[in-house]
Amino acid sequence: MTSTHRLTVALAAGDTTVDVSLSEQGAGHPVLLLHGGGGPLTVTPWAERLAGARPARVLTPVHPGFAGTPRLAELDSIRGLAAVYVALLDALDLRDVTVVGNSIGGWVAAEMAVLGSARVSSYVLVDAVGIEVPGHPVADFFALTPAEVAQRSYADPARYGVDPAALPPEVRAALAGNRVALQVYGGVSMTDPTLAARLGTVTAPVAVVWGEADRIGDPDFGRAYAAAVPGATFVLLPGAGHLPQIEAPDALIDVVWDVADAHAASRPSA
Repeated sequence: MTSTHRLTVALAAGDTTVDVSLSEQGAGHPVLLLHGGGGPLTVTPWAERLAGARPARVLTPVHPGFAGTPRLAELDSIRGLAAVYVALLDALDLRDVTVVGNSIGGWVAAEMAVLGSARVSSYVLVDAVGIEVPGHPVADFFALTPAEVAQRSYADPARYGVDPAALPPEVRAALAGNRVALQVYGGVSMTDPTLAARLGTVTAPVAVVWGEADRIGDPDFGRAYAAAVPGATFVLLPGAGHLPQIEAPDALIDVVWDVADAHAASRPSA
């Protein structure tokens, strides 16, 4: 099921109305799934897999500006996106939510944890970007060719990498739009020098999950992410890179469900 929600969100410029496209599947424990810079297609198959494997109600929004959706000029930061999704949880009156985010989606989830929401029982940051770690920089995504991005993103790039030139024109156009939106939200560096310190204020349960072959942000970058959050756990997934939901989907389901189960107000059944 796909729906559009109109939200009033307090951004730096004042109250702003934002439309968010949302896909939903399954029933049970609510999971807000936040995609990365590749767009919603990087998480949609995994959302379906999770909803089929566990009693989970999986809600997957499209970040405004991605997949051909409109983006207001006022919505131009990861913190702004986090405020949008906190407002979305309020609008849907969701409780006991597990927030799962990959790459910039993980950065959005981290900012949501800093904002805080009584509606969220746990957060799972999957190969998130956003912090600065001396000696472990995030890859310069905008300086890389698609082939170089694939080499850094996957444990098995020959199997999972996609040649954009082989895609239909409409898909290539959507990918180009995603790239523009990604740079607006995350900047060229994909980091915020203030984030690591602000993560020290987080009180909610957080798990940081990392593909051992990720070379967008390496595992030590992930360990630093976990160290920045009081009480956070760190899980390394073998056989996966920056997108574990693609290369190790079942292993990621197990980790996410363990986190959801451990911190849910009413425990979901396996």
